[in-house]
Amino acid sequence: MPKRGYHHGNLRQALVEAALMLIEVKGPTGFTLSEAAKQAGVTPAAVYRHFEGRDDLIAEAARQGFIMFADLMQHAYDKYQPSALSAFEATGRAYLAFARKHPGHYIAMFESGISVNRTPELADAAGRARGILEKAASDLSQHIPPDKRPPASMFSAHIWAMSHGVVELFARNTPGTASPFPPEDLLETGIGIYLRGLGLIKPDE
Repeated sequence: MPKRGYHHGNLRQALVEAALMLIEVKGPTGFTLSEAAKQAGVTPAAVYRHFEGRDDLIAEAARQGFIMFADLMQHAYDKYQPSALSAFEATGRAYLAFARKHPGHYIAMFESGISVNRTPELADAAGRARGILEKAASDLSQHIPPDKRPPASMFSAHIWAMSHGVVELFARNTPGTASPFPPEDLLETGIGIYLRGLGLIKPDE
């Protein structure tokens, strides 16, 4: 049911929450600003006092998502200190956990076609999230001989891509892509193979 009685001060957030619901159901391009307004219980004209268009609304949902995402990864990173290996693996698991718990935000962040450089605020939020994974990768890469050490940005990008692939293919209940293994197991074993290849995990571990 549409929510009624929003005060001016929290209308902006009400519209973001309405957009997140619509994104989950219809996808990032499957709804209009008028539908978001109706979901929030306001007139379409009220939307334009806060957002110029649907892309601006989705960008704000993405910005908030990246903040939540970064907080979750930071918590995972901090929780498993001082083990660089455990902290790195935890950030990968946090990626999957976020996608499961916050699908609307995840879609706005990664599947909407909205550039992270659309606004400085969005770019900053996305950069912080990326920076946490790079920090975890940098910590772990110190255990690799310098002549065999990939750049931390490459290291983290590989894990980011692996995490994203597991989410897209096997954690979203997409028809025809069911896996015989839980997504968590796929990600954990994939990261394990990658880290063994770098010599960070012994073959028998």
